[in-house]
Parts: sequence; structure tokens; C-alpha cells
Amino acid sequence: MAQAIVYSSTNCSFCKQLKTYLTEQNIAFEERNIDEKEEFAQELNRLGVMSVPLTVIGEKQILGFNPTRIKKALAALEETAQ
Repeated sequence: MAQAIVYSSTNCSFCKQLKTYLTEQNIAFEERNIDEKEEFAQELNRLGVMSVPLTVIGEKQILGFNPTRIKKALAALEETAQ
């Protein structure tokens, strides 16, 4: 099961860095590329965000490539699961 949802676009360098980081850290994620599916772009818009990458972990939204916030959000998610 994915721990995170990553909204990305095809030519986004920060998106590539984020996906590489998540993969290296063995963090399961579902990628939602807004260039490939209009539905994903609409979801991003409903979240009130107009840029990528956006990582959603539980109720937390993390804009950009921010490993520190990602680790904190994952830790908080694990605490609530216990």
C-alpha cells in the first residue's frame, strides 16, 4: 500500500528528485502525473494547489521537494496507525 501520493508532471526536475528520494528511502508512493491524466490535474486543483510536486501523506500536503517534512509526516502517520 502506498504511504504517499505524489502529484507530478513530466518535465519537472523537482518531481524527479522527489521520486528518486522516495524510491531510495523505500517509501511506497503512488504517482499521479498531471500531464498524463486530466483527472489528476483536477484533483490537484481541488486541493487548492497549482504547482508540483505535491506529496500527500495522510492529511498532510507537502509542496516541493522537502525530505524533512516528508519524514515528519510519515512518522506522524505511523504514530496514528498504532
